[in-house]
Amino acid sequence: MTIVADILVGLVALIHLYIVVLEMFLWTSPRARAGFGTTKEFAEESKTLAANQGLYNGFLALALVWGLIASDPTGFQLKLYGIVCVIIAGLYGAATASKRILFVQVVPGTLALIALLLAR
Repeated sequence: MTIVADILVGLVALIHLYIVVLEMFLWTSPRARAGFGTTKEFAEESKTLAANQGLYNGFLALALVWGLIASDPTGFQLKLYGIVCVIIAGLYGAATASKRILFVQVVPGTLALIALLLAR
């Protein structure tokens, strides 16, 4: 079960690394605008805010990657912290921005959390 948990945690980390790239570097691109449902004008006006948001997603990904490479108990604690933060951020995002965040962030995070706790 530990391997499954680590794969799911790694998947969540990869999702957040992708979000980092979209928010920090590709925010005004057609792909990012389509993914986040923004207009060209809004994307241009909000790119600094999006980059800041991307940085925070990077911190979440970092905690998860660090948890994957650190030995226990530190590794477990970092994975647990990162996954719980991802779920909370996803719930807030789903409530305030887009319900799609439930499927992109909360569902994978919840599956990873369950696997992580069962592997413990």
